[in-house]
Amino acid sequence: METYNLAYLTKKLYDTKLPVFSTKSLKDILEVKKESTYFSVVERLTKAEVIKKIEKNKYILSSPSANDFLIANFLYQPSYISLETALNLHGILSQFPYEITSITTRKTNRKKFEGKTFSYLQIKRNLFWGYVKMNDSLIATPEKSLLDQIYFASKGLRSISIDEYDTKTINRRKLQNFATRFPKTREFMRLLKSILL
Repeated sequence: METYNLAYLTKKLYDTKLPVFSTKSLKDILEVKKESTYFSVVERLTKAEVIKKIEKNKYILSSPSANDFLIANFLYQPSYISLETALNLHGILSQFPYEITSITTRKTNRKKFEGKTFSYLQIKRNLFWGYVKMNDSLIATPEKSLLDQIYFASKGLRSISIDEYDTKTINRRKLQNFATRFPKTREFMRLLKSILL
């Protein structure tokens, strides 16, 4: 039976510069072939608080390098940070959201990890765009996060108070261009118009 030095395994994980891991990526990084040995190694790493289990087959390195947005992207894939969380990040909404909100093409879902709530709203595949990579996390642009908020508010799934939004940083041309890709329901157009005034 092979023995695995805890310090060596810890160094291997930190050398990857990856803060989150799936079961498969952990096996590959640690170069553990046998299933029983793998589970033993993961148990040792967890007990030593080198890694934490997020949920089944998903782990995070016990270090401050993994931020909530990265965890949100990793917990439920594909997804990107949007709605109130992205609007707050971009300085459009001053209220700090109680949960980390994301958009996904999968079923609407809510997950908890370390006392934080991660919520995911389902959107059609043709509306799953308008995000960029920031600090290793996928985050909606200011214009797309605002349109996502308007879209879900128009469907009655989110609330929107226009007077709470500071839209000075919004690129209005880009907002109007992006809006052409959304369904033109009466409520969506009404909310969009109130933002553009």
